Amino acid sequence: MADQQKLTASIIIISETASADPSTDKCIPTLQKVFTSLGASKWEVTATKIIPDDVTKIQNAVLESCAEGVNLIITSGGTGFAVKDVTPEAVGPLIQKQAPGLVHGMLAASLEVTPFAVMSRPVAGVRDGSLILTLPGSPKGAKENLEAVFKLLGHACLQAQGGDSRSLHKGGVEKLEKEAGVSAKGGEKKVGGGHSHSHGHGHGGHGCGHNHGPGHGGHQGPKAHTAPEERPQQSNDPAQGPSRRYRQSPYPMLTVKDALQKIAEHTPSPTIIKLPVNESLVGHVLAEDVTAQESVPAFRASIVDGYAVIAGSDAPSTKGVFPVSMISHAQAGEHQELQKGQIARITTGAPLPPGATSVVMVEDTILVSKTDDGNEEKEVEILTDEIEVGENVREVGSDVQSGDVIMQKGEGISAIGGEFGLLASVGVKEVSVYKKPVVGVLSTGDEIVNHDREGDLKRGEVRDTNRPTLLTAIRGSGFEAVDLGIVSDKYATPPLTSSSIMENQS
Repeated sequence: MADQQKLTASIIIISETASADPSTDKCIPTLQKVFTSLGASKWEVTATKIIPDDVTKIQNAVLESCAEGVNLIITSGGTGFAVKDVTPEAVGPLIQKQAPGLVHGMLAASLEVTPFAVMSRPVAGVRDGSLILTLPGSPKGAKENLEAVFKLLGHACLQAQGGDSRSLHKGGVEKLEKEAGVSAKGGEKKVGGGHSHSHGHGHGGHGCGHNHGPGHGGHQGPKAHTAPEERPQQSNDPAQGPSRRYRQSPYPMLTVKDALQKIAEHTPSPTIIKLPVNESLVGHVLAEDVTAQESVPAFRASIVDGYAVIAGSDAPSTKGVFPVSMISHAQAGEHQELQKGQIARITTGAPLPPGATSVVMVEDTILVSKTDDGNEEKEVEILTDEIEVGENVREVGSDVQSGDVIMQKGEGISAIGGEFGLLASVGVKEVSVYKKPVVGVLSTGDEIVNHDREGDLKRGEVRDTNRPTLLTAIRGSGFEAVDLGIVSDKYATPPLTSSSIMENQS
């Protein structure tokens, strides 16, 4: 990477204390020092931010960094078991590609320091080309976790942003380890000893093999002894006989970037549909901005149990003994107007009576007398005259104003992110979303048989594991999947259609 542009990193500190007083934060300088000492020539920290333990604020901060194209996003804090620790719940739903190996590496390094490392709940993965790591909130723990995987992050980020895997891996694992400045524990890797395997579906693209490397003495990669330019040009027409059959694939390898571009070019425009605001929305993506139909709260509400009063320069002192003229509970109903010299008993969340300006906490009062039946207060003494207008009152629209944009086009509606509750709270009855695509999955190969076929495999047969695995993953992500079965390798004229495929399967 000596001649390449530096990779960029963003540090997000998640802490109630530090967000209120940034001078108390010690994590930012600690993490910046890791970049300086271990990767000054390769990395640049382009942004730092401190936010409170709030799911929405955490998600917004991460999404902003992703939109800026940052290679690495590091969060510190909120990964424990405390009630306020919500970082994994906020970051987890944003991740498009999980990175459990990085999580394992961080935890393994911490466990060598303290058994309490098992109490951490880190997550890691990729979103829109940015690699995301969640670290502990303590400077020491965050430093240990980052240092444990730091030298591997450059390679991971290059892959995540669409680098050509073939060229990145040219030279093998030994070259990658040398470039990163790392090596396997215990010195040289020994044949038959270490685990060193690359998980992936082998056996011609099917089966459940793990492509085990030297540690298992198993499958080796293909090895050619001639270069493409040394081979005579052959026909690429499969209809030709064996004397003219091609000796190499007519389909060149594509980089991830080029493959994604081709997918984008041939993907039809999404269909926009209207859906009611109910559980069916989960998993959909908004096709247009959503505005609040109502303000939240829709009325002036008390935030404490106490007494509604009239305060202000033109009102009598709030200190003294007052008659309790009415009661306001957190329920629907009408109230008469509160007059000067009167107070109203009010519960948390209840609407203020017309005319009331403020609420006195019940802790600042003394019961003087009860009603004749003994069930309610008749007179109450207020112990302070320092009540201000608007005190202990949640004003109309203080959370959301009617007409505000509460969700933007392109935002997803998840089962745990609170989006559904937000839509429901502001009176939205229907939203425009993109219709989910229907995904068809088929396997190709004359050697492939259904995984659940009875009997032993014949020589050369391979059970189909890719198709049921993909179908399960697609449906588990909330999309409709159509099983198109197994298709022969034989060339068909005219080409097979989905209906003919299903007929063949039946």
